[in-house]
Amino acid sequence: MTIAYTICSINYLAQARTLGDSLAVTNPDILFVIGLVDNQEGVNFEESYAPKYPMIEIDKIGIEGLDEMANRYNITELNTAVKPFYFTYFFKNYPEAKNVIYFDPDIIIYQPLTGLLASLVKHEAVLTPHINTPIEDRLTPNELHHLNTGICNLGFVAFRRSVANTEFIKWWEEKLRYECLIDLCNGLFVDQNWMNFLPVFVPNTHIERNPGYNAAYWNLHERVFSKKGDEFYVNGDQPLIFFHYSGYDPEKPDVLSKYQDRFKLSERTDAIPLFDIYRNSLISNGNAYYRKFPCSYIKPTQVKRYLRVRKYLNRPIKYLIDQIDTM
Repeated sequence: MTIAYTICSINYLAQARTLGDSLAVTNPDILFVIGLVDNQEGVNFEESYAPKYPMIEIDKIGIEGLDEMANRYNITELNTAVKPFYFTYFFKNYPEAKNVIYFDPDIIIYQPLTGLLASLVKHEAVLTPHINTPIEDRLTPNELHHLNTGICNLGFVAFRRSVANTEFIKWWEEKLRYECLIDLCNGLFVDQNWMNFLPVFVPNTHIERNPGYNAAYWNLHERVFSKKGDEFYVNGDQPLIFFHYSGYDPEKPDVLSKYQDRFKLSERTDAIPLFDIYRNSLISNGNAYYRKFPCSYIKPTQVKRYLRVRKYLNRPIKYLIDQIDTM
C-alpha cells in the first residue's frame, strides 16, 4: 500500500482537491489524504464544496506542544513544520503502508508514479533538486537563492518504511518543532534546509534528476514542454510526471509565479496549456470559495511578533536584535 498526502489549511482546499483529482485519475490505487492544518468546528461547507477526500486535522495526530508551535509560526511555517509528524502518523497508523509520499497541494500529477515506486523499492527515500543545471543569468531565482532556501524542493519527498527513515523523521520533527522559520539570515527557510541532511544521514537516498519530476518555475530554464495526443512531455521524450504550480494565482492568470522574474507566461507558450489546465481546475474546485476561510490556528501579525520576541528573550542581545529586524 502507498499513501500520498498533502498539507493545507481550508483556504487551500481547491489546490488539494485538484491534486487529489489528478491522483485519482492517474494513480487510483494510491490512498490520498489531506492533512488539514485547521479546525472544521463551526465550519459548514456548501454541499458542492464539501471535501470529497479524507481529511485528518492536525490536532488528531498527536503532536506534543501543537498549540505552542501554532503560537510561534505563521501559516506557511506551521503548514511546513507539521510535515514530518504526518509521516510518523501514517507509518504508525497504517501498518500496511510500505511507502508514504508528500506532495504540496499546488501540484498536478500527470502520469502513474510507477518509476517513483520502483525507486522506493531500491532506495530509502526520494528527493528532487531545485535544478539539474547551472543558471546563466542573475534573475530570480538563481543558485544563490537555492543555497538560501535548500538544494532540494520539499514540495515533494517520498519515504519507504524503514528503521533509518523512522530515525531521520524523528530528528526532523524535533528540528521543525522550533526551527521551521523563514529566517534566511540564520540559515532557515521553513523545512527545506534541514532536508539537505537526508542524503547524509540516510545514504541510500535517491536524488531524482528526471526532468519529468517536480517541474516548476525554478527549473524552467532547463525544461521545455510539448504535447503528443493527451500526454505532456519534457525536453522531447520524457513524460511529464508532475508539475508544481508554486506561486500561481488563478486571479492573475498571466503571472507564471509571483516568486520569479525570469519568465513571462506569454513568452513560454509551451507551458501555457499546463497553466490553462491548472487555472480551470482551481476555479471549478472552488478556489474563490475556500480562500475566504481564515486559518483557525493563526494569530494576528502583531501577536505573532510579540510571541517570537518572547521566545528569544534569553538569547544574546545581538541575536535578539537580528531576529526583530527580520520579522
